[in-house]
Parts: sequence; structure tokens; C-alpha cells
Amino acid sequence: MKEVVSKLFNKIFSEEAKSKFEKTILWLSIAGFIIHLGLIYLNSFNVLSFGLEYKLLANPISALYTPFSFILIYEIYLLVLCLPRSFTTSLSKQFEIISLILIRRIFGDIPKIQMEVDWFKTQANLNLIYDLIGVLFLFFLIYLFNQSAKSRSINSPKMKIDSFIIAKKIISLFLLFCLILMCTYSLFIWIIDLFHNSLPENVNAIFYNDFFELLILADVFILLISFKYTEKYSQIIRNTGFIISTILIRLSFATTGFTNVILIISSVVFGLLILKIYNLYEKSA
Repeated sequence: MKEVVSKLFNKIFSEEAKSKFEKTILWLSIAGFIIHLGLIYLNSFNVLSFGLEYKLLANPISALYTPFSFILIYEIYLLVLCLPRSFTTSLSKQFEIISLILIRRIFGDIPKIQMEVDWFKTQANLNLIYDLIGVLFLFFLIYLFNQSAKSRSINSPKMKIDSFIIAKKIISLFLLFCLILMCTYSLFIWIIDLFHNSLPENVNAIFYNDFFELLILADVFILLISFKYTEKYSQIIRNTGFIISTILIRLSFATTGFTNVILIISSVVFGLLILKIYNLYEKSA
């Protein structure tokens, strides 16, 4: 069983497979950008009518939304790859994904801004400001988190238990299978809604609501399995705290504007503080 799981995992996440997937994502990003740009101009000339109320087809800048969507798919692949390594590495990748989602949303916010009115009296204009500030804070906080993670990897021993790693690889493979199904289904529903002009208001929530819910469940399973291999209070608190960070990210998709950005930043701040306290706890032990 262990050999089968290891061979399958190593094949799917080998350097060769990773390189091929990276090239595929690159070409899909370029093709997606060109197609999205073409749809925008077809829509503007009324050759194909999707309705100008759908802002992602109202401004050429919004075409950048599509390549970022494919980049996010690649980042999710890397997240599944990192899952068996450690909670810390996995959470860092989650933070990077949510920051890219926020950057992608900026390209969706730009067509909604209104230059002819007082900038601070329009919600769409304020949302753009919130997202821009949020990206800057996230970029800096993720840097701090990764620096703390490096400190942790140097000063604290890694848990190298084969059976635990195999269990995490099984969860990763199952997670990848579920994500492929979810991604395919979300794309199918999105295309249908696009042609029926019935897209949801929060386009960023498509797929990612379910993705982070599934990720929370995967993290909980790993946490429960880890109880078999460690009873250290500090590790239990750290791993549980990281799950709370993921839950805060998931909750952010149910909100918009300032509240959304605050929840995202709060998730990274909480994860960073948990990691720093854990490092201090381990040094004093």
C-alpha cells in the first residue's frame, strides 16, 4: 500500500509532470487572455451580446482576470504538492493563493470605478482602494510568515514518520481528485451562466468557496492523524491555529469590501502570530 501511494504521488508530482503542467498553464493563460480580450471587443461591437452589466466583458483591462485564473490553478496544484510536507508550508501556499485571488479581483474592480464622482463616495471605488492596500499588507505579512517558517525549520526538529507522510500523501491525492471534479463542474456552470447572463455578483467566490471548505476538512484530517505521532502541546496549538487561519480565509468569501479584506489580513496575522509564539515556545523548551 505504501509503495503504491508513494509511486502514484511521485509520478503525479514529479519534476517532469510539474514542468509539463507549468507549460500547459502558460499556454492556457496566453490563450485565455486572447479569447477573453476577443470576447470583450465582440461584446463592445454587439457581435455577441453578453450584457455590459457583466463588468468582466466591459473593459480590456479585465482580460487580465483570465490568465490569473489559470495561474491560480497552478498554485493550487503546488498547494496539494506541499500538503504532505508540513502544515506551515501548506498554509504559506494558501496565503499566496488568497493574495493572488485579491490581485485578480483588482482587475475586476478597475472597470467598475467611477471617475466622474467623488472618489470616496462610491463603493466600487472604495473596494479598489481596499484591495490595493490589502495586497500590500498581504505581501509583507506573507514575507514575515515565510521568514518565521525558515527560523522554525532551523531550530525545531522535523517529524519524519513514514506512515504519517503516507497518510498525508493519500489525503493529497484524494484532494487533487476532488479539486479536478470541482474545477470542471465550476467551469461548466460558469460557461452556462455566462451565456444566460446570470452570473453571481461575487465571481471570485466561484470554486474557491468549495475549495477552501475541502481544504479545511483535509487539514482537520491531517491534524487528527498527527495526534497519533505527537502529543506536544505547542504543535497541537500551532496546527489548530493554522486551521483557524484557513477558516478565516473561507469566511472572507461570504463578505465583500472592507470586511472581506480585513478577514483575509486577519487570517495571515493570526497564522503569523501562532507561528512566532510556537517558535518562542520551542526555543524555551
